[in-house]
Amino acid sequence: MIEAARGGDETALVSLLTVAQPDIRRYASWSCRSADDVDDAVQETLWLLYRRVGTIRALGSISGWLMTVVRRECGRLARRMFGASDIDRLHDDLRLSERPQHELRLDLAQAIRSLPEHYREVVLLRDIEEMSIDEIAATLDLTRESTKARLHRARLLIREYLSD
Repeated sequence: MIEAARGGDETALVSLLTVAQPDIRRYASWSCRSADDVDDAVQETLWLLYRRVGTIRALGSISGWLMTVVRRECGRLARRMFGASDIDRLHDDLRLSERPQHELRLDLAQAIRSLPEHYREVVLLRDIEEMSIDEIAATLDLTRESTKARLHRARLLIREYLSD
């Protein structure tokens, strides 16, 4: 079902969302501080699953991915309601610093792979090949401004991917 959904089969995608919804709701009921946030967390998680189904590699990884998305969404909703404190931000930083480097590298590599080709190319040339903006513009036959805009948009998409 996941393979068919990844391939764009609309029926398989609807089935996947239907099958995943009870687990997502259970995760949200367990993770959210407020019962009012459960429905919002479920809806956002289903939306992300719909948008990102093409990036899921195997059935075994979907459960962990969904749980992470639900937990982050519940945290975001709680911070919106109560406001983010310095302790919350410190906790998030510590949680990221405790993750093994290989996991962070894999997440970043997957985020870069998920970019559209024209954004991926600019990020790789700038951040991997360490080319200047002018060199990238010349290589890709772009203006300096469009190169900077693509790089900016690509980095925003990477941040969005990693924060989900």
